[in-house]
Amino acid sequence: MTAETDLIDLDTTPEGKSPAGSQTLLRGLDVIEALADGPVALAELAAKLELTRSTTHRLATALVDRRYLTFIPRMGYQFGPKLLELGFIAQQQTDVVQLARPYIEALAASTEDTVHLGVLDGERALYLDKIPGRRRVEISSRVGDRQPLTCTGLGKALLIDDDAAHWRKLFAKDQAGGAPAADSDVWMERMRGYVEAGRAFDLEENEDLIRCVAAPIRDVSGSIVAAISVSSAAQYMADDRMQTLSAEVMDTAAAISSAIGWSAERKPARRARART
Repeated sequence: MTAETDLIDLDTTPEGKSPAGSQTLLRGLDVIEALADGPVALAELAAKLELTRSTTHRLATALVDRRYLTFIPRMGYQFGPKLLELGFIAQQQTDVVQLARPYIEALAASTEDTVHLGVLDGERALYLDKIPGRRRVEISSRVGDRQPLTCTGLGKALLIDDDAAHWRKLFAKDQAGGAPAADSDVWMERMRGYVEAGRAFDLEENEDLIRCVAAPIRDVSGSIVAAISVSSAAQYMADDRMQTLSAEVMDTAAAISSAIGWSAERKPARRARART
């Protein structure tokens, strides 16, 4: 019997009712894992999972709708484009974290301050790694935190290639979402300066008495794929030290960029050309 006829000949036993909560999630993951060796017809898939055909069909259909699976007539279900997308992103993130770790450890040791590594996650900065500094300074960030882009140094470094219209949109959204109050004109002017300098600052905008210097990490195409920041208490981050520290942070970001294929000879790939 083919997958096509199986889809018509569904059983309607009580077991066929869609399970709820975590059981549904686990069964959905079981469906995905069962396809690791290639396309599987519905009847075979149901047998593998020891589920009724109607339950298996409902789970598979939901995964097809979300693009985790695709259905091929006369062959069955197989992995879909969403899994490819997520796998590529996961590989990128893993590579950046692993490759960056010795560089950010060295930066933390040299500066004695806390170093973060993060990436763009939608309209937030996602913190992937953190190396605590040697000073007795408490930085509230944690790996896995998602922070506003416009009030963190790391977030602003991730936005350096964006245009002014996108900056304004994100700034307004973050302000409406509860980000610390800030003047939009001052913020925009600072962002223009950060673009020219190739790095960004957090001037106690995200956390009281905490300042940081951040710089973007670029991939082989020149696109920004991550950023690093050095954070410390304001008493250790006077204006002149932040300027001096900028070179070390940018050099570290450039070294990580080089490790993932970027060349300084390539011009940055801008996400948008105009800045007003």
